Amino acid sequence: MAARHEEIAEELRRAIDREEYTVGSRLPTETDLAARYEVSRGTVRQAVAALTSEGLIGSRQGARRVVLASRRSQTFEELRSFAQWARAMGREATGHVVSSTYRPATPEDSVRLQLTAGTQVLHVLRVRGLDGEPVLLERTVYADWISPAVERVEPDCPSVTQRLYEDTGLVFAYGEHVIDAVAAGAQDADLLGIRRTSPLLRVRRVTTTREGRPVEWSDDRYRSDAVTFSVHNSIANNALARRAP
Repeated sequence: MAARHEEIAEELRRAIDREEYTVGSRLPTETDLAARYEVSRGTVRQAVAALTSEGLIGSRQGARRVVLASRRSQTFEELRSFAQWARAMGREATGHVVSSTYRPATPEDSVRLQLTAGTQVLHVLRVRGLDGEPVLLERTVYADWISPAVERVEPDCPSVTQRLYEDTGLVFAYGEHVIDAVAAGAQDADLLGIRRTSPLLRVRRVTTTREGRPVEWSDDRYRSDAVTFSVHNSIANNALARRAP
């Protein structure tokens, strides 16, 4: 049986996920939370400390705690697959393959995957969802050396990353991400169930092995109401760079 402070921490996480407490807003005081949950302020303090350690809330001395992120946030501090991110939120990753075809590598494919132009590479379009609700389109190009293993993965597999590890021992070790915003085209709108020109958060990424060998590059498009991204940096270490388009 979970301790009372763990139960309160989980209730607060869910409230943040439901946007009862939105990012940037303040949590109720310890006194108010203690009264609401009929516990001591010390128990509330333990629950709040758990959320602070997870990066969901922050505080300054003498000020009420501020919501910094929800579990729908995806951090770039570690490389996670969509399925891993979904599980971290207590959600089920769902999805299916819309199309899967081999094509000659374009100049862009060749540069990103470090292949000779014209090499046959696998293009896969997937719709990914949370509990069956479509939230993401993945347009992924796989390097020739891993494409046959990707082809063998069933179309509704919840985690291609996990399946490739189980089947081949492949570890997606490093990722480079470029983030911008785009308007949904006709195909995007149809597959995500949104209106054409709706804003989408686009993440273009290249993923490599531990040895730096490119595995895939992808154009991922998230519904704007489905996810936020968080980057934790400091004056000594900044993982985020800005540049003109």
